[in-house]
Amino acid sequence: MIGSSARALAFTGETVLPATLDAPAISELADAHPNEIRVEPAHELRSDTVASPSGNQSDPHFLTHHALRIKGFAKVETLAEITALPAESVESHLSDLAGREWAMFREARALWQLTPSGKSAHPERLAADIAAVDLSALAAHYHGFLELNSAFKVLCGDWQLRDGAVNDHSDSAYDRKVIDRLVELDAAAQPIVAAVGGVIGRFAPYAGRLASTCGRVRTGETNLFTGVMCGSYHDVWMELHEDLILTQGIDRSAEGSF
Repeated sequence: MIGSSARALAFTGETVLPATLDAPAISELADAHPNEIRVEPAHELRSDTVASPSGNQSDPHFLTHHALRIKGFAKVETLAEITALPAESVESHLSDLAGREWAMFREARALWQLTPSGKSAHPERLAADIAAVDLSALAAHYHGFLELNSAFKVLCGDWQLRDGAVNDHSDSAYDRKVIDRLVELDAAAQPIVAAVGGVIGRFAPYAGRLASTCGRVRTGETNLFTGVMCGSYHDVWMELHEDLILTQGIDRSAEGSF
């Protein structure tokens, strides 16, 4: 269980999840909590804007720059997923960033990364992106995220270890209980992430990515629980956390949240 405080966060008010997410977890959550979760019909979305009906909207070129700052190293497909932009647009942005000597391509692993100049240029662009945003509105939801972050760290530990030893995943009943806790945590996270996306539009895709990945874990793709650089739930969660920290100018070491 993730605790009564986190459960209260999960089912206060109504969470709206777009039908375009097409994730098993969404329909399961909607069926289990019909009074708290509503699925909206799909709407046509422009490819050059963040998929959010509200919240501050970001320049697409900045989105690619920002996503690469979050990831450190990433493939085009990963950046397209984070930004909710077509891969072709992301490739164009990356080429431009490379032309400015802000990004470079590592051919051996087909990964992009920012150069020192690209990292140095990011804070000014981030400041411009959030210039019109009241960050106190974001901070109001961040405390709830941190509560769930603590619970998620425990959950990941319980998935990877059992009784102090490496979990060999031979006990399906044990693993199922841990996965059920992940589903519960995701339900608690959805309203928080949706609220953050209502403040800043570029956060909106995280809700669908988390729900979709949670659904895939639940239906057997267990490598997507805590796998590294594979689009796992842990990967997406860490991206969300890093985005929240960067956007709010938080010192992660001082805050002590990892």
